[in-house]
Amino acid sequence: MTAHQEGQAPGGLLGQAEELAAAARSRVPVPRLSARFPYLTLEDAYRIQRINVERRVSTGAGITGHKIGLTSRAMQEQMGIREPDSGFIFDGMVGSSGSCLRAAEFMNPRIETEIAFRLGGYLSAPSDLDTVRGAVAEVFLAFEILDTCFTDWNLSLVDSVADNAACAGVIAGDPVPFDPAWDLGTEQVTATANGEVAGTGEGRDILGDPLKALAWLTHRLPSLGTTLRAGDIILAGSVHASIPLTAGTDFHATSTRLPSIHLRVA
Repeated sequence: MTAHQEGQAPGGLLGQAEELAAAARSRVPVPRLSARFPYLTLEDAYRIQRINVERRVSTGAGITGHKIGLTSRAMQEQMGIREPDSGFIFDGMVGSSGSCLRAAEFMNPRIETEIAFRLGGYLSAPSDLDTVRGAVAEVFLAFEILDTCFTDWNLSLVDSVADNAACAGVIAGDPVPFDPAWDLGTEQVTATANGEVAGTGEGRDILGDPLKALAWLTHRLPSLGTTLRAGDIILAGSVHASIPLTAGTDFHATSTRLPSIHLRVA
């Protein structure tokens, strides 16, 4: 049996999904899927992700929104991946600015600064830029906490997607109403760690316009088996390369017009 056939065999994707779910529960990482099953496709990876999403929902988790990753050149170069991916955000993963996290609760955590949206309308089909612009109710800064169920960050796109795009938590800043005329590409973002600049970027680093990331996500909806609902949080992607999330660090981020955010790591 070839690696591709093994990945496609009855129970194959289910077994790979269970392995990742068990790693998340135990915080014991596993070898990359791409190294063991080199013929797994991107659609296989989204199916693995969806199996674990459905598993979590069946045990009581609620879906709060979605993260879009690998939308900036900085992140694509850091990860060696040339196209975006996406994952789900669950209700127990979201905290507010000023929160404190414990680094020991994660396996190999990193942090990113993102421009994020809260939807005011539904997006149930592939949509153009004007349509997604009209669906956004609020915009805010957010920290995304990344973690991986794999033994290192040398991930392929398949690994990242299967592992829920490495989304482990969200720290949401105070939202402000979104004006459709607002050019988010001009938003200047600076992140600091213990007072030292750790990352900078601007809105246009996210596919030229953060709203383009949201439009991209709507075109993935058939693979994700879901729709985007009013009230959903959408992270558009980091404006800078990810930073190790280490104990004893205070992270702050500011931007031109959005309220600042703060996270303390115990």
